[in-house]
Amino acid sequence: MDSHDQRAIFTVSQLNREVGLLLQQGFGRIWVQGEVSNLSIPRSGHWYLSLKDAGAQLRCAMFRNANRLLGSPPRDGDEVLVRGRLGLYEARGDFQLIIEHMEPAGEGALRLQFEALKRKLAAEGLFDAERRRPIPAEPRCLGIVTSATGAALRDIRAVLSRRCPLMDVVVYPTLVQGERAAAGIEDAIARANLHGVADVLIVSRGGGSLEDLWPFNEERVARAIVGSHIPVISGVGHEVDTTIADLVADLRAPTPSAAAELAVPDLRDRMAVLRTLSSRSRRALRALLQGRHRELDALHHRVTLAHPGRHLEQRAQRVDELAERLRRLAQGRLETGSRHVDALHARLQGQHPRQALQRASVSLDQWNATLTRAANRTMDRHRNRIGSLGRELDAVSPLAVLNRGFAVATDTDQRVVRSIEQVATGDTLRIRLADGTLDTRVEDRSPQGEQD
Repeated sequence: MDSHDQRAIFTVSQLNREVGLLLQQGFGRIWVQGEVSNLSIPRSGHWYLSLKDAGAQLRCAMFRNANRLLGSPPRDGDEVLVRGRLGLYEARGDFQLIIEHMEPAGEGALRLQFEALKRKLAAEGLFDAERRRPIPAEPRCLGIVTSATGAALRDIRAVLSRRCPLMDVVVYPTLVQGERAAAGIEDAIARANLHGVADVLIVSRGGGSLEDLWPFNEERVARAIVGSHIPVISGVGHEVDTTIADLVADLRAPTPSAAAELAVPDLRDRMAVLRTLSSRSRRALRALLQGRHRELDALHHRVTLAHPGRHLEQRAQRVDELAERLRRLAQGRLETGSRHVDALHARLQGQHPRQALQRASVSLDQWNATLTRAANRTMDRHRNRIGSLGRELDAVSPLAVLNRGFAVATDTDQRVVRSIEQVATGDTLRIRLADGTLDTRVEDRSPQGEQD
C-alpha cells in the first residue's frame, strides 16, 4: 500500500477546530491582567479588544450576554483583570480569549472597594456634619496616632515647635502601611482613649499611592475614629488625597502639617492678643483717669456756680430774658389780630350785595348766551330734518309720478282703474294729469297682446 495513503491530512477548518478544543481543554478558565486597547463595540453589542503589557498583547472578545452585567464598557488604557477561556477564532485562525468576567485591576479594584464602603458608611450617617464633635480651641495635651519614624511625625513636631512649643504631646506609634496597619491604627486610637490624657487626637501619615494609604480606607479604622471619645483630626496624605478616615473624622486637614496647625493655637497670635489687651488696658486706665479729672473739674464748676453773687446775676439775666419774650409775644399777638381784621374786611367786601348782583348778572348773561346757542342748534337740526323728510315725501308722492308724464284713471265711483277688466265700452273715465283732469269715454278695449 502506498505510504501516502497512511498520512493524517487535516483541512484548515479541521485543524483550527482541533487546536481550539485543545486550548479550551488544556487551560480551562483562567485569569489574565492587562491594559485595555483597541476597544471596538459594533452594533451587535459584543466587545472586541486587546489586552497588552510591556511585551505582548492578546486578542479578546466579550459577548453581549456577559458584558451587559458590567454596565459601562472599559476605556482604552484601563488596567483590568479578566476571567475567561482560551480559544481560536476558526475563520481567521486567531488565538483569542473569550472573556466571561471583567473587573478593574490594582488601584481600580481598590477604588471600587472605597466607593462601596463610602456608600455604606454614608447610609449610616457617619459623614453627617451633625455627628462631628467640636475641636477644643485650647487643648492641654495633643495625641498623635502615626508612625514613630515617619515624615508625618517630623512635620507635626516642626509645626508644634513653631506654634506651641509648650504643648504636651503623646505619640501613639503604629504601622501606617501594609496589611497589619489597619489593626495597628485601630489599636492606637483605642489606647489613646483608654489613656484619656489627650484633648484632641491627630490620626496621620504622609503621602503615597492609593495602596499605601489603604489602611486609612479600612472600615475598622473608620469605626474606631467614629467611636473615639476624643475629637479626631485626620491628616492623611497630600491635599489631593481623600480617605474614609478623612470623611468620618471630626475635622479633616489636607496634610499632617495642616492637622497640627488646626489642632493647637499659635502662641505668636496669643502674644499678639496679650499685647493688644495690654494696650487696651493702658488706654482704658488713661481714659478712667481723664474721666475722674473731668468729674473734679465739673464739681469745681458747680461750686463756682452756686456762689450768691453768681446766683443774683443769673436771676437778673433771667428777668431780662422773660421781659424780652413778653414784648415779642405781645407784638406777635398785635400783628396776628391786625391780619385777622384785614381778612374779615376782605371777606365782608366779598359778601356785599353789589358784588353778588354783578356776579349774578354775569352768570345770567352767560346762561342766556348758552341757551340761545342751544336753541339755534336745535332749530337747525329740526329744520334740516324737516327738509330731509320733505325730500323723501316728494320722492314717493303720486304728483311726482304725474310730473314725469304718467296719468291716473278713475271710474265714476272714484276707484283707480288698474285693469281693462274694470271698465266696459262706453264707460266714462276721469283721467288725472299733473296739471288737471280729463273726462273721457271708452270706445274700445284692447288687451296688451292685441295692440298694433
